[in-house]
Amino acid sequence: MPRRQLGRLLRQSREEAGINLEAAAQTLEWSRAKMYRLESGQTTLRTHDVALMCQHYGTSAELTEVMVSLAREGKSRGWWHAYGEAIPAWFELYVGLEAAARHIRYYEPSLIPGLLQTADYASAIFSAKPGRSQDEVAQKVALRLERQKLLTRRSPKAPIFEAIVDEAVIRRPLPDLDAWRSQLAHLVNAAQRPNVSVRILPLNSGPRLVSVAGSFIMLDFPAVGTRPPEPSTVYSESLTGSLYLDKPAEVEAYVDAWSTLLDLSLDVRESEDLIGTVIKETFNE
Repeated sequence: MPRRQLGRLLRQSREEAGINLEAAAQTLEWSRAKMYRLESGQTTLRTHDVALMCQHYGTSAELTEVMVSLAREGKSRGWWHAYGEAIPAWFELYVGLEAAARHIRYYEPSLIPGLLQTADYASAIFSAKPGRSQDEVAQKVALRLERQKLLTRRSPKAPIFEAIVDEAVIRRPLPDLDAWRSQLAHLVNAAQRPNVSVRILPLNSGPRLVSVAGSFIMLDFPAVGTRPPEPSTVYSESLTGSLYLDKPAEVEAYVDAWSTLLDLSLDVRESEDLIGTVIKETFNE
């Protein structure tokens, strides 16, 4: 998060100075690709380099000090670094953003949301990829369970987590029916927390335009001290990478999609009742 804030402020300072990316890269003797990585918060910066950039952009002394401080903070490593190769490089940014968010909205048409998965369910998902060893699966499951702690943390305050899950997901069981019942029960139990809600999008809701969006997550961030909050970000994932959207028009499109999904979904109590019904049905299989 500090790296992302620093990158945004550096980009704003450069643009306010009327300097394009190529010109800045040439003056600083860096590649255009490096400048892009720095301004998108993908890599750390030395405090000396930040001061040099601020000098080139004519940034005020006060803002320069803020950005130098962010550069120092950006060198600290998050807890997830301990998991090494269990976390892909393209997913690392998301874990940091997730940990910093104050409000997470998650639409999932295919799977139980990661923050609400049991160890058995997560293991089944990770084991589906051919060639993964049991140790690799166990490490990925451990990382997922560690991420889930943010929903119950006390400091900083746990984020509000809202999930909309397609009914097809809760009707697609694991081969181990006992593990599947435990997963469904866990979904209901997790939703009893005051900061967590789970709503089911029923099968009879019919075709909908938002279906083309696929799974997505919206993250909203708190203000930190006197700094403005980070822009809301939409995250979506594929087999080989991920997409981060934070332009106002992009975020607004997903806010509208979320609103549509809410209108089509069962309320929290109805959703809980439906999950309970599906649990009962599994005993007859």
